Amino acid sequence: MTTQQHTPNRLLSRLAQGSLVKQILVGLALGILLALASKEAAIAVGLLGTLFVGALKAVAPVLVLMLVMASIANHRQGQKTNIRPILTLYLIGTFSAALTAVLFSFLFPSKLILAAGATDVSPPSGIVEVLKGLLMSTVANPFQALINANYIGILVWAVGLGFALRHAGDSTKGLVNDFSGAVTFLVKLVIRFAPVGIFGLVSSTLAETGFKTLLSYAQLLVVLIGCMLVVALLINPLLVWWKIRRNPYPLVLMCLRESGVTAFFTRSSAANIPVNMNMCEKLKLDPDTYSVSIPLGATINMAGAAITITVLTLAAVHTLSIPVDMPTALLLSMVAALCACGASGVAGGSLLLIPLACSMFGIPNSIAMQVVAVGFIIGVLQDACETALNSSTDVLFTAAVCQGEEARLAKNPVRS
Repeated sequence: MTTQQHTPNRLLSRLAQGSLVKQILVGLALGILLALASKEAAIAVGLLGTLFVGALKAVAPVLVLMLVMASIANHRQGQKTNIRPILTLYLIGTFSAALTAVLFSFLFPSKLILAAGATDVSPPSGIVEVLKGLLMSTVANPFQALINANYIGILVWAVGLGFALRHAGDSTKGLVNDFSGAVTFLVKLVIRFAPVGIFGLVSSTLAETGFKTLLSYAQLLVVLIGCMLVVALLINPLLVWWKIRRNPYPLVLMCLRESGVTAFFTRSSAANIPVNMNMCEKLKLDPDTYSVSIPLGATINMAGAAITITVLTLAAVHTLSIPVDMPTALLLSMVAALCACGASGVAGGSLLLIPLACSMFGIPNSIAMQVVAVGFIIGVLQDACETALNSSTDVLFTAAVCQGEEARLAKNPVRS
């Protein structure tokens, strides 16, 4: 009788302490099987995926606010946070991704099937508007920033309150730390439900969309995903090696496995912030660093977005037989990288910044919005791969800088 009573508790304990990646793979396999067996049942369990993504999105803004505020409030004078080198990696990585997309687009030019009709959304009219939107996000009402998941605004308020609380009493700082710990506990609880969430997301996505409509854009998808794989498996490892001076692939593959997989299925960098925070904690990185670098990366580290903007823009250029020289292509890389950094401040993300890039080549807005429509058609895979690259790179570059600094201090303790 005692053994029977303890069996469910043992099972729950084993599930809670087991490998999350293995459990996610099981959820992935079960989701595919359910979609093949019953379309109706697969669509019904999609609610599990919606609840999981909703829970991550709900807890992420509060997590960012509390962690950043607590880490700055308790920051000791002279303690290094390594934000500047991480920011440098973010910018280099995004620009390198845009250059890779230009190269692939010239080697494997894609053409689109442009039809009548465009989406009924209004893209930003220029880079100035994108930058203005980002600046306005910094002065947003703190409650509105939390409700709308405006991470630029959340970061600004968290940093400001953190500096103000440096002069607070120990009891106040302790209360802030306790709140931060409580939110972290809730985040870990939500993340343990990732296998169930992935199961619901995969089954409903396959049942509702399938991949038949993607076949007509096979070459475009191959170029897009090929660029993202080159960045993830070649360019990012080179940047990481530059920082840690040892084989970068164990760290690269770990980030892709533990961060990229969940980001692929949630298709939301904001929803993946708690996952990245949890991974940074597992890697024993500096909390003062990753509590700022991870939410910052979710807003400006957009290598996948730079690839999407560049490839789809050049596909429109090739379709319309517009000649492109190398200086113009290089300028496009710079514009795409800058637009990608502002993608988080635009509803619809990277796709709605394509008309801005198209305007460089004199492509009218009516045609550019048809390119955006193509982006929405292939969005099942494009957005998933883009988010996986963006989000996994956040934790990858943070870990690379932190581990590189630890190695440097271990090698030269007296000089540091």
